[in-house]
Amino acid sequence: MNTNNNDVKAVSVTGLGMMGTTLARLLLQAGYHVTVWNRNPEKAAQLVQEGAILAPDAAAAVKASPVTVICVRDYNAAREILGATEVKAVLPGRVVIHLSSGSPKEAEEMETLIKAQGAAYLDGAIQAAPSQMGRPDTPIFVSGGTPAYQQAEAILRVFGGSVTYFGGQAGAASAIDLATLSAIYGTMTGFLHGARIVEAAGFPVDKYGALVAGITSTFGDFLQHEANVIRSGNFEISQSPMKISIDAMERILQQAEDAGIHSGFPAYAAGLFRQAAKAGLENEELAALIKVLR
Repeated sequence: MNTNNNDVKAVSVTGLGMMGTTLARLLLQAGYHVTVWNRNPEKAAQLVQEGAILAPDAAAAVKASPVTVICVRDYNAAREILGATEVKAVLPGRVVIHLSSGSPKEAEEMETLIKAQGAAYLDGAIQAAPSQMGRPDTPIFVSGGTPAYQQAEAILRVFGGSVTYFGGQAGAASAIDLATLSAIYGTMTGFLHGARIVEAAGFPVDKYGALVAGITSTFGDFLQHEANVIRSGNFEISQSPMKISIDAMERILQQAEDAGIHSGFPAYAAGLFRQAAKAGLENEELAALIKVLR
């Protein structure tokens, strides 16, 4: 099997957890020459049977290919691997694609480490489970130097068809990842609080779930509108006056208290809306709540 460093179809994968193993397998299926390494080599056994080459150490894995994908627990684990003397010695001229979760600051620090060794760096965020990888709609966010992205784009599209490149600032993909996760976790928290409201009212939770699913697409359009309002800076009422939401959050909080439901979520949200009212924003578009957050 050819693992010449100039072979654009050669990729190394470091970290063979559920996601790393999936990435390596997708590359094999796409016809890439794949070298793998993991602290516990037993995790590589099945991939080796499928055609991967097991490197004896991390340095050998990096040396084997022009592009290395690292997918480990976090940035600390990645720094421990990539910052080792023997690994740094083989980094010059290569591209490192880092797909571990972390913060924009950590991404920028990692880029500094990698660039100092004469290598190019891409920071990425995968917003899918291992079982969802390789689909046309699998979302992958990536940022870093444009030449590195151009070299690695075909590899990234093996992992998922919906690749979004956010430019040369290494921390951009991580920032967008955290922003979208904030929306997801915020929505999930609100959904679960709603589940408690319907439980307390004796309404079937599965039917509540169906109702929420039915309004999801419309709600997505509304969020896009509010994002456009923020971008424009014009907070004149266009779809949803702030006052309506101020009153609604007070009712949700009151219902939680009346029904004996944990009130942490509505109390936090109602507090933000009270600040909006105090700031005189009640007669502006709902998106003006961002002024409080700013």
